[in-house]
Amino acid sequence: MSPNILKLSSINRVYLYPSASSSRSKELAMAAASVSVPRMKLGSQGLEVSAQGLGCMGMSAFYGPPKPEPDMIALVHHAVTAGVAFLDTSDLYGPHTNELLLGKALQGGVREKVDLATKFGVSLVDGEPHFRGDPAYVRAACEGSLRRLGVDCIDLYYQHRIDTRVPIEVTIGELKKLVEEGKIKYIGLSEASASTIRRAHAVHPITAVQLEWSLWSRDAEEHIIPTCRELGIGIVAYSPLGRGFFTSGAKLMESISESDIRKNMPRFQPGNLDNNVKIFERVNEMAKRKGCTPSQLALAWVHHQGRDVCPIPGTTKIYNFNQNVGALSVKLTQDEMAELESYATAGDVQGDRAQMNYTWMNSETPPLSSWKYE
Repeated sequence: MSPNILKLSSINRVYLYPSASSSRSKELAMAAASVSVPRMKLGSQGLEVSAQGLGCMGMSAFYGPPKPEPDMIALVHHAVTAGVAFLDTSDLYGPHTNELLLGKALQGGVREKVDLATKFGVSLVDGEPHFRGDPAYVRAACEGSLRRLGVDCIDLYYQHRIDTRVPIEVTIGELKKLVEEGKIKYIGLSEASASTIRRAHAVHPITAVQLEWSLWSRDAEEHIIPTCRELGIGIVAYSPLGRGFFTSGAKLMESISESDIRKNMPRFQPGNLDNNVKIFERVNEMAKRKGCTPSQLALAWVHHQGRDVCPIPGTTKIYNFNQNVGALSVKLTQDEMAELESYATAGDVQGDRAQMNYTWMNSETPPLSSWKYE
C-alpha cells in the first residue's frame, strides 16, 4: 500500500451529515472532510497503517442487532477512500459474520488498499467466553479467518485473549509457523500483561498490542505501555471513545437496544453513570472552548499519547466516522492534556471498564516446561 498521505475530500458527500442536523454539525462534518489521514509505522517490524483505524465490531455484534450489510460495506469503502485503511475485526464478532462482511467489502480491488487485522482465541459457549491458544486451535482459527475474509494472508493477526492454560510460548510458536508459511504477516496480542508480552516477544517479535485506552480507561499505562515502548511494539487503542460515552454521555443509554452489551457494563449502570456523566460534562465544556465535539477531543487525547499509538474507534455511521477523522486536526497543549486528564482520574471514574478477569489482569500463562506436546 502506498505510504502517501490520503485526503478525505467530498466523497460520498450525501452521507456527510444527516438532514436534520444543526448547521454547527454540518460545519464540523465539512471540516472533517478536509483532514488528511497520515500513515504511521506500527511497531518496529515494518508494518505501516493509517494513523487512525476503523473498529468493525459494532457493525455485526455486541452493540445491538447487526446493521444492514449494504450500509456497512458503504461505510468501509468510504473509510478506505478517506485514508482510514486499517480495518480491525475478529472471528468472535458475530461470531464470524463480521469477517464475512469484510470479506465482501474487500472485493473489487479494495483488499490491496487495506491493512487488515483480525483476531482469534475467544469462543462463546452458552454465552460465556472461552479462551483457546493451543496450536491446533490457532491454526484452525487462522484457516477459518482466511476463508471468511477471502484473502491469502492476514496483515496483523492478534491473540484476542490469552489462554491461561497454554504457555504463551506455545501459542506464539504456532503463530510463528503461520508467518513462515505466509498466512499472516505480523503477530499481535490483545489484553496481555507486561510479563506475557515479554515472553511472547522472545519467541517471535510482536508487532502490536491492542488494549483499551481512553480518558477513562488508563490501567495499561503503568506497566504495559512502557513495556511495549521498550520492546518497540506498537500500541492499538480500542474503545478510545469509552464505548461511545464521550460521544453523547448519559444520552447514549437512551438510544441503545436491550441486546447491547453496554447495558450490563459496570460503568453504565445507573448509580455509576450518574457520577460518570460529570466527566462527560467537563469534557464537553472544554470541547466547546476548543471548537470541536467532545468525541473529537477525547480521541485527540489518545492521538497525542505518541506516534506509536493508533486508535481504532468503531462506528456504524458515515457521519460519525467523519467526526472521528476530524479529531486528527485537534491540537492539544500539555496544559490541555493535563486538564483533560484531571477530569477523569481513577477516583472520579465509577465502575470497572469491563469484567476485569477477561482483561490483561488475568493473562499469565504456565511456564513452557509444563507443556506436553502431542
